[in-house]
Amino acid sequence: MQTHTLLRIASAAAVSAGTPLPHWALEQLTRTPWVVVRRERARAGCIPVGVRGRTRSERFAGWVTPTKVLISLTPLELAVHRGWRTHPRRPVVPALDALDAVEAMMAAAGLGARWGPAGSVGFELASGCATVRPQSDLDLILQLPALLTREAARALERRLQQLPVRADVLLETPDGGVALTEYACGRGPFLLRTAGGPRLIASAPAAPATIVYASASG
Repeated sequence: MQTHTLLRIASAAAVSAGTPLPHWALEQLTRTPWVVVRRERARAGCIPVGVRGRTRSERFAGWVTPTKVLISLTPLELAVHRGWRTHPRRPVVPALDALDAVEAMMAAAGLGARWGPAGSVGFELASGCATVRPQSDLDLILQLPALLTREAARALERRLQQLPVRADVLLETPDGGVALTEYACGRGPFLLRTAGGPRLIASAPAAPATIVYASASG
C-alpha cells in the first residue's frame, strides 16, 4: 500500500506494536480511528502505519493487518473528491482555501491527475476531524513515474510560492520521495526517502518527467 494513504481502521485494537499504545493514541483512535501509511517495508502481511495526535510530538508507529482496514484514501483520491470545496472550515483555514488554486496550478502544469493533499489537510479531509490550524502549512504529494527535471521543479516551486500559505511538496516516485524545495534549489546531491531508509542521490534519473504550463496565467 502506498505511503501517505489514509486508513480508517476497525478500532484502536487494530494497531499493534512492540509496546502498548500511549494513552493519547488510544484516546485519539477511539475518537477518530484513522491512521496513515508510513514509509517502511511491510512485514508479515502487516501495513506500517502512524497514529497522529493533537501535537507534532504525539506520533506513534505501529502495524495494521489489511483485514482491519475499513476505508482507504490516497492523497490523489482526496484531490479527485474535492472535499475542501464544501468544507465548513474552509473560510477560516488558509491551507484548505488554497486547494482550488493548487488544483488550477497542477492542471496547468499537466499534473492534474498526479497531486493530492497530505499531512493535516489530508487527514482532516479524510476523517472529518479538525486537525488543520489557521497557521498550518499545506502538505502536498506529487505521484510521478520519475522525477521532474530540475528546471521543471524550479518552475513548479515558483508557482506554488504564489499561494497564501507555504506549500511543502513531496515528489513521490517508484524509487522514493524527494522534497521539491530541496530538489529544486540545488544542482548537487539530494535526499531520497525510501522504505529502507534515506539515501543520498547524486543526480536526477536520465529520463525525468516533464512539466508544461498551459499559459503564463494558468
